[in-house]
Amino acid sequence: MAERPLIAVTGSDGRFPIAWWATRFSVFVAGGKAVRLTPSNFRSHEKERFKAVIIGGGSDIDADLYDGESSGHSRIDRKRDQFEIEMIQHALDTHLPILGICRGAQLINVVLGGSLFPSIRPLRKRTSNRRTLLPRKTAVAESDGHLREAMDCDRWRINSLHHQAIDRLGEGARVVARDLDSFVQAIEASSHPWLVGVQWHPEYLFYVKRQRNIFTELVRRARGSVAETLIPEGEE
Repeated sequence: MAERPLIAVTGSDGRFPIAWWATRFSVFVAGGKAVRLTPSNFRSHEKERFKAVIIGGGSDIDADLYDGESSGHSRIDRKRDQFEIEMIQHALDTHLPILGICRGAQLINVVLGGSLFPSIRPLRKRTSNRRTLLPRKTAVAESDGHLREAMDCDRWRINSLHHQAIDRLGEGARVVARDLDSFVQAIEASSHPWLVGVQWHPEYLFYVKRQRNIFTELVRRARGSVAETLIPEGEE
């Protein structure tokens, strides 16, 4: 049996990391081995060990990072912001496969220079603001790409735990799915071999094959990846 590639999964230092356990299970089923990274243990791991990165969901991102306004709905964890930014930058610089989940997709967009809506609750017209772990909402593919290939359909059901969303796209990012209110539900970056950010939580939908396919594809890409040592221009 092939060795399981190590997948870094970022999160907070919370005592009851339900999202971590769900993500760990999803990665295991897909053939990988998840390693939990948090602000307190991040420095004890060598980034070069990992074959892919998952930036997990959680609290709001510090609005100062994108010159925005705080929503006041969630506690800010600046230490987490900073170490996850470092992991995102590492994945971007070395071309490691990277999956952003909810907050993770938002932070990837911020690192690329984009911004967020502080709260989409008053902006919704066709969809509910109700938070749900169940796939009660709809995502619609906007263009072909890695996610469209994994889902193998044009519309699919999603869950929803967020009150923020991507506003201005970061450099090189493109929208690949929206919800019925046209809020961004997924992004990719054409300049990166495999970068997918999803606004919902596929780790809680492990019983749906299409949602598992996201992790399956990430692990498949991870098996062939290696953290590249990039050569500065003029030193080739």
